[in-house]
Amino acid sequence: MITDTVNIILGLLVLLSQIAFVMGLAYYFFFRQKYPAILEYFSKNGILFSFIVALISTLGSLFYSNIAGFTPCSLCWFQRIFMYPEVFLLGLALYKKEKAIIDYSLLLSAVGWLISAYHNYTFYKHIASTFCQIGEDCTIKYVVEFGYITIPMMALTGFTLIIALLWTQRAKV
Repeated sequence: MITDTVNIILGLLVLLSQIAFVMGLAYYFFFRQKYPAILEYFSKNGILFSFIVALISTLGSLFYSNIAGFTPCSLCWFQRIFMYPEVFLLGLALYKKEKAIIDYSLLLSAVGWLISAYHNYTFYKHIASTFCQIGEDCTIKYVVEFGYITIPMMALTGFTLIIALLWTQRAKV
């Protein structure tokens, strides 16, 4: 019962995040000159919002493995390696008001994004991956919300948001 509720909440967050990302791209390419205050707001608060995304992503993955009992596949473990440190790096950057961490966090997120993109490719195409021959199968559908939001899609969305938010703040630094 609680797993179904968490699935819906995380699914909605992912869906809203994806909509916000697309709207952000449209704003950036078509409206940023007309409404610069929006870009200014996100460039000031990119680390904060990235921290929130990383924290929710980390807590979500821990819920799925430790409470719901879903066994993470090999690719999920690799993505966790690049997402979990984000909580500490971005949290420390917020605490110390340090923007120099952005480049390090962008690197972690970019590598995590590449792994996540590959995971989504193998997941949705049902392609056997050499990474998934040890441990849990990387194509098991533990979660499917709104017909397409799965755990690999959640991770890809999280990394995408962190990259976009940090990139926006980095341009301001």
